[in-house]
Amino acid sequence: MLFVLTLILLMCMNLIDAPLKTSAAPNGIISFEFAGKILVAQEMVQSWGTKGRIYAGLSLGLDYLFLFAYSLTLALGCVIAPRSFSQPGQFLYNFGVMLAWAQFGAAILDSVENYALIKILLGSQREIFVVLAYWCALPKFVIVVIGIVYICLGLVFVFIRKLKSRKSLKTEMY
Repeated sequence: MLFVLTLILLMCMNLIDAPLKTSAAPNGIISFEFAGKILVAQEMVQSWGTKGRIYAGLSLGLDYLFLFAYSLTLALGCVIAPRSFSQPGQFLYNFGVMLAWAQFGAAILDSVENYALIKILLGSQREIFVVLAYWCALPKFVIVVIGIVYICLGLVFVFIRKLKSRKSLKTEMY
């Protein structure tokens, strides 16, 4: 159910993000997260216009719910995935547990990033908010991507194990 909620929120955020894709922000809100300089961020906000700013605010607000959902979903996946290819105490299993906890760190980084972006969206001229957003977004995405790759590898191992068990079952039948 949590996975479904995460997917629904992701789809909603993609819909909200569509009007934010401009020449100044080709990747929408993600471009805004990685602006890095206040003048670049302000150019993006200007390119969005009044309606786009509302969409950006909605996106950043909804992201607070999304970060809760994705961090929990990925953390659970990182704890469940190693059961298919490792045992407690082994490196890959321990890595999965550590990666699960890291997802909550990614959520904290995401919430700080959102705060900084909201400040910019509301008109702050302070460079610190753009820098803060950038340096929160970068490790957040790294942690999340590593978690997704780890879970996908776990799913591959589950699939391989099921194929092997089916082959051995067929061999036993003959």
